[in-house]
Amino acid sequence: MTNKRIVLTFPPTLVGQPITSYLVKEHDLMLNILRANVTPNEEGRMVVELSGVKKALDEGIDYLKGLGINVEPLARDIKWHADKCTHCTACIPACPSGAMTVDRTTWDVSFNRDRCIACELCISVCPFNALEIQF
Repeated sequence: MTNKRIVLTFPPTLVGQPITSYLVKEHDLMLNILRANVTPNEEGRMVVELSGVKKALDEGIDYLKGLGINVEPLARDIKWHADKCTHCTACIPACPSGAMTVDRTTWDVSFNRDRCIACELCISVCPFNALEIQF
Protein backbone atom coordinates (compact mmCIF):
# COMPACT_ATOMS: atom_id res chain seq x y z
CA MET A 1 0.00 0.00 0.00
CA THR A 2 1.36 3.39 -1.04
CA ASN A 3 0.20 6.79 0.25
CA LYS A 4 0.51 10.14 -1.52
CA ARG A 5 -0.56 13.55 -0.29
CA ILE A 6 -1.43 15.76 -3.22
CA VAL A 7 -3.03 19.12 -3.97
CA LEU A 8 -5.74 19.10 -6.64
CA THR A 9 -6.79 22.30 -8.39
CA PHE A 10 -10.03 21.91 -10.35
CA PRO A 11 -11.16 24.24 -13.13
CA PRO A 12 -14.65 25.69 -12.50
CA THR A 13 -16.20 23.38 -15.12
CA LEU A 14 -15.23 20.27 -13.11
CA VAL A 15 -16.21 21.34 -9.61
CA GLY A 16 -19.62 19.63 -9.77
CA GLN A 17 -18.33 16.34 -11.19
CA PRO A 18 -18.02 13.12 -9.10
CA ILE A 19 -14.27 12.86 -9.67
CA THR A 20 -13.27 11.60 -6.22
CA SER A 21 -15.88 8.85 -6.26
CA TYR A 22 -14.49 7.70 -9.63
CA LEU A 23 -11.02 7.41 -8.07
CA VAL A 24 -12.46 5.19 -5.34
CA LYS A 25 -14.71 3.08 -7.54
CA GLU A 26 -12.71 2.68 -10.74
CA HIS A 27 -9.14 2.82 -9.43
CA ASP A 28 -9.71 1.09 -6.08
CA LEU A 29 -8.09 3.95 -4.18
CA MET A 30 -8.79 5.11 -0.67
CA LEU A 31 -9.26 8.86 -0.55
CA ASN A 32 -8.96 11.02 2.54
CA ILE A 33 -9.85 14.69 2.05
CA LEU A 34 -7.53 16.66 4.31
CA ARG A 35 -8.66 20.13 3.28
CA ALA A 36 -11.00 21.45 0.59
CA ASN A 37 -12.30 24.70 -0.83
CA VAL A 38 -14.90 23.89 -3.46
CA THR A 39 -17.50 26.44 -4.58
CA PRO A 40 -19.78 26.18 -7.64
CA ASN A 41 -18.55 28.10 -10.69
CA GLU A 42 -15.15 28.81 -9.12
CA GLU A 43 -11.80 27.07 -9.14
CA GLY A 44 -11.76 24.28 -6.56
CA ARG A 45 -8.82 23.18 -4.44
CA MET A 46 -8.42 20.02 -2.39
CA VAL A 47 -5.62 18.51 -0.37
CA VAL A 48 -6.08 14.75 -0.35
CA GLU A 49 -4.24 11.66 0.71
CA LEU A 50 -4.58 8.80 -1.75
CA SER A 51 -3.83 5.24 -0.70
CA GLY A 52 -3.58 2.15 -2.86
CA VAL A 53 -1.22 0.03 -4.88
CA LYS A 54 1.34 2.08 -6.79
CA LYS A 55 -0.01 1.20 -10.23
CA ALA A 56 -3.54 2.25 -9.24
CA LEU A 57 -2.20 5.50 -7.74
CA ASP A 58 -0.33 6.33 -10.93
CA GLU A 59 -3.38 5.52 -13.07
CA GLY A 60 -5.64 7.60 -10.82
CA ILE A 61 -3.30 10.59 -11.02
CA ASP A 62 -3.09 10.21 -14.81
CA TYR A 63 -6.91 10.18 -14.90
CA LEU A 64 -7.02 13.45 -12.93
CA LYS A 65 -4.44 15.10 -15.16
CA GLY A 66 -6.32 13.92 -18.26
CA LEU A 67 -9.40 15.78 -17.03
CA GLY A 68 -7.41 19.00 -16.76
CA ILE A 69 -6.95 18.93 -13.00
CA ASN A 70 -3.65 20.32 -11.79
CA VAL A 71 -2.00 17.72 -9.53
CA GLU A 72 0.90 18.73 -7.28
CA PRO A 73 2.55 16.96 -4.38
CA LEU A 74 1.88 18.48 -0.97
CA ALA A 75 5.27 20.14 -0.81
CA ARG A 76 4.78 21.89 2.49
CA ASP A 77 5.23 20.35 5.86
CA ILE A 78 5.06 21.66 9.39
CA LYS A 79 8.04 21.08 11.63
CA TRP A 80 7.52 21.10 15.38
CA HIS A 81 10.54 22.06 17.49
CA ALA A 82 9.84 20.23 20.75
CA ASP A 83 12.80 21.94 22.41
CA LYS A 84 11.22 25.39 21.82
CA CYS A 85 7.74 24.33 22.93
CA THR A 86 6.70 25.47 26.41
CA HIS A 87 3.44 23.47 26.24
CA CYS A 88 1.35 26.65 26.51
CA THR A 89 -1.38 24.92 24.40
CA ALA A 90 -2.01 28.00 22.19
CA CYS A 91 -1.79 25.74 19.13
CA ILE A 92 -4.41 23.24 20.29
CA PRO A 93 -7.60 25.20 19.46
CA ALA A 94 -6.05 26.50 16.22
CA CYS A 95 -5.40 23.01 14.80
CA PRO A 96 -8.43 21.81 12.77
CA SER A 97 -7.04 18.33 12.09
CA GLY A 98 -6.08 17.34 15.62
CA ALA A 99 -2.39 17.07 14.75
CA MET A 100 -1.56 19.16 17.80
CA THR A 101 -2.81 17.53 20.99
CA VAL A 102 -2.36 17.92 24.72
CA ASP A 103 -2.21 15.20 27.33
CA ARG A 104 -4.74 16.39 29.93
CA THR A 105 -2.85 14.61 32.71
CA THR A 106 0.66 15.98 32.11
CA TRP A 107 -0.30 19.02 29.96
CA ASP A 108 2.38 18.01 27.46
CA VAL A 109 1.76 19.09 23.86
CA SER A 110 2.54 16.64 21.08
CA PHE A 111 2.49 16.76 17.30
CA ASN A 112 1.23 13.98 15.00
CA ARG A 113 2.68 14.65 11.53
CA ASP A 114 0.35 12.10 9.90
CA ARG A 115 -2.70 14.14 10.90
CA CYS A 116 -1.22 17.49 9.81
CA ILE A 117 -2.80 19.12 6.76
CA ALA A 118 -0.26 21.99 6.57
CA CYS A 119 -2.93 24.67 7.06
CA GLU A 120 -0.35 26.80 8.93
CA LEU A 121 -2.84 28.03 11.56
CA CYS A 122 -0.62 26.78 14.39
CA ILE A 123 2.33 28.83 13.20
CA SER A 124 0.66 32.18 13.67
CA VAL A 125 -0.56 31.42 17.21
CA CYS A 126 2.66 29.95 18.63
CA PRO A 127 4.33 32.67 20.73
CA PHE A 128 7.60 30.71 20.94
CA ASN A 129 8.13 29.90 17.23
CA ALA A 130 8.09 26.20 17.99
CA LEU A 131 6.40 25.51 14.65
CA GLU A 132 7.62 26.37 11.17
CA ILE A 133 6.64 25.69 7.60
CA GLN A 134 9.05 23.71 5.45
CA PHE A 135 8.95 23.60 1.68
